[in-house]
Amino acid sequence: MEQLVSNGCGLVTQTDWTRKVTSADQKTKTVTFLNGDVKHILEDGKVVYYYAASQTTHTSHPSGLEVFHFPNKQIEKRHPGGKREILFPDQTIKYLEPDGSEKTIFPDGTIVHLSPSGEKMVDFPNGQRESHTTQYKRREYPDGTVKTIYPDGRQENKYASGRTRTKEISYHLTT
Repeated sequence: MEQLVSNGCGLVTQTDWTRKVTSADQKTKTVTFLNGDVKHILEDGKVVYYYAASQTTHTSHPSGLEVFHFPNKQIEKRHPGGKREILFPDQTIKYLEPDGSEKTIFPDGTIVHLSPSGEKMVDFPNGQRESHTTQYKRREYPDGTVKTIYPDGRQENKYASGRTRTKEISYHLTT
């Protein structure tokens, strides 16, 4: 059923109770679905869809960018090339690249880089850097000290002075 509302808007109600309202200037359209979902089609080509059940808003831009707003205040952006950007409620930001790499920036300034191969690099605000690989875990300090732990439990400390200290793991069997 099609109607012209007093403010000049057009209103169409489908047999499934879907309602479509077209603005008087014909620039925006709003579709309301029986389940409570609402779809706004804007003049600039942007489409804003509200999912009532999950209370999530999904905005599609003509450029291909998609932005999701979740009820917990999380915001996720999906870029056309496959890159994703997530802003968490605590202001942590995570970037997910199409190649599988990740970068997370925490509110305290800590930055975690994760490579597609699983290697992890952590940069701390105090200047320390930590790397995790399959061969070792290593922490580098601003004074030049480097501490490394190997999978077999062996530990190695290299100090800025050039001195090296190694702790070997010895296994004692008692019967």
